[in-house]
Amino acid sequence: MYILKSGVQALVDYLSGHVLSCLLPAFFIAGGIAVFVSQAGIMKYFGAEAKKVWAYSVASVSGAILAVCSCTILPLFAGINKRGAGLGPAITFLYAGPAINVLAIVYTARLLGFDLGLARAVFAIGFSVVIGLIMTLLFPQVRGNPGGGVATVAAPVEEHRPLWRTAVFFAVMLGILITGAAKLWIPAFILLTVLLVILRHWYRGEEIKEWLGETWWLTKRIVPVLLAGVFVAGMMKALLPSEVVGAWLGGNSIRSNFTASIFGALMYFSTLTEVPIIKALTELGMGKGPALALLLAGPSLSLPNMIVIGRIIGLKKTGVYVFLVVLFATFIGIMFGWMI
Repeated sequence: MYILKSGVQALVDYLSGHVLSCLLPAFFIAGGIAVFVSQAGIMKYFGAEAKKVWAYSVASVSGAILAVCSCTILPLFAGINKRGAGLGPAITFLYAGPAINVLAIVYTARLLGFDLGLARAVFAIGFSVVIGLIMTLLFPQVRGNPGGGVATVAAPVEEHRPLWRTAVFFAVMLGILITGAAKLWIPAFILLTVLLVILRHWYRGEEIKEWLGETWWLTKRIVPVLLAGVFVAGMMKALLPSEVVGAWLGGNSIRSNFTASIFGALMYFSTLTEVPIIKALTELGMGKGPALALLLAGPSLSLPNMIVIGRIIGLKKTGVYVFLVVLFATFIGIMFGWMI
């Protein structure tokens, strides 16, 4: 009974403290990205004529556009790999897709602290590029097409709206998110009014309907799993002795960071569910270094994910990729633990 009560209490705390001021605006931003930012416009930089600096740069921030988990990224990775993507940019895309997720970064900063949210974003971007470059150096013979370029993707649809208007739209929504999270209700209300004016004058009815539909689709897809994750995390706090967590994941030792990286690599986390689980572990004694290590290894890897990757690029390359993710997550966790 105590275990169930702990799970219910975690749900109540989460719903009252995070949904309206943080998660709801983030869903609207994610829906806006899916509708108003052309994925074709982003993915064209994987084209055969694209420079490598562009290919790696776009691949490393792809999660901000795609908002996918470690399993959802797999068909996209298989597609660009089959169509000629260079191994390095493809691996960068594979890692960064689930890691640089707008919802996840915002939720991490809100629930675990701004320092962990920022560190997750910055290190994951750099992390993905470094791993991609290392894979290219280790397997230089791997080329997706005869010219050695990256995948050709259809050209983007011509945007009928000036880019600055799209930028203002997202800046206002980001402002609503920030002021809402800080509980600055008057500025948030002003920005919400500005957003309504923008929607009225700059966007057609069918575009707004599509945006709301995409936001609702994301909400239906993520929230039930997320609430289940919060409930499980609440029960986990009642089940796990703090002494065990402190012994294996406390402090900033090599063992604690490595254990967190391995745990993250093997477990499957649906989008955002890793955050409440890590929150519960930190309250039981998990150090911030191991928390970051788990955040860096968990979203982009899982046991099912590894099996599928192995079938796409082979067991040897998959083994090296997994080893690099665990190694870098452990190292960065230790480094972050020293910095804070």
